[in-house]
Amino acid sequence: MKRTEKEQLVTELKEKMAGATTLYYTDFTGLNVKRMTELRRRLRRAKVEYVVIKNTLALRAVNEAGLTVQPLHGPTGLVVSRDALVAAKVLADFARENDQKPVVKGGLMDGRILDAEQVKKLAAMPSREQMLAELGASMQAPLAAFAGALNGLLYMFAGALDALKTQREGA
Repeated sequence: MKRTEKEQLVTELKEKMAGATTLYYTDFTGLNVKRMTELRRRLRRAKVEYVVIKNTLALRAVNEAGLTVQPLHGPTGLVVSRDALVAAKVLADFARENDQKPVVKGGLMDGRILDAEQVKKLAAMPSREQMLAELGASMQAPLAAFAGALNGLLYMFAGALDALKTQREGA
């Protein structure tokens, strides 16, 4: 590969990282072309980019973007995403289905270095929509209980009035 082509690859990767909040690096050893294509397809559906590039060029792009990562060793695929949870979930689901491949080496999220365990924890978290739904339900529960208690008081009051009416009619 010529120097200008390498510089162009580094520039393109740096531009992709500029709009992203998350960068994961994976070891894709053991994935055949069919599985690799399926991984790329799933990531693309989730609006996540997967780039396979030489480690030296990847490190140069990351450093030019103002980020720092651990040295990369072996075959590396970079996952560039705006949503950390979606990318981690897609990688974890795919790895679960394919003999734990690709292996997540680590990553960056909002400039902080993540190790493989932290990425697994991110993948296990519920989605943003699910967390918002749970928050809404937890906020609604006390109000629903209060409304139920008020409704119960009204029924008891109506029952007491009805009992008083029948008592006075009988007397």
